[in-house]
Amino acid sequence: MRLSRGGSKKRPYYRIVVADARSPRDGKFIEKIGTYNPLLAKDSAERVKLDTDRAKHWLSVGAQPTDRVARFLDAAGVRERAARNNPNKAKPGEKATERAEERAEKLKAREEAAAEAANAPAEAPAEENAEA
Repeated sequence: MRLSRGGSKKRPYYRIVVADARSPRDGKFIEKIGTYNPLLAKDSAERVKLDTDRAKHWLSVGAQPTDRVARFLDAAGVRERAARNNPNKAKPGEKATERAEERAEKLKAREEAAAEAANAPAEAPAEENAEA
């Protein structure tokens, strides 16, 4: 069970179909069991139309839904979908971490230079006054 794309460029429209895994995404399918229009509002009843009886039948004979179709089936109350948890999703990648460390080092160096510059002018006029 998967989505088959239709519609024109930049205006997607999907059919929810039961198809052999070897057939192309938009190619031959066994049965159309619903539609999905992502351009409609999320609370619209027309956004996802699904023939729940046929979906239950295909699940009972072993059809495997894709992630997106599984979400639709869960929302329709046909099949329970386990919540996924990816604790590493929010962590930045290696290069982003390296860039953040470099920025932190540069910022620390600037703060140290600013602190030294603030202390140095206070000492320099004192030396000039001592010479005069």
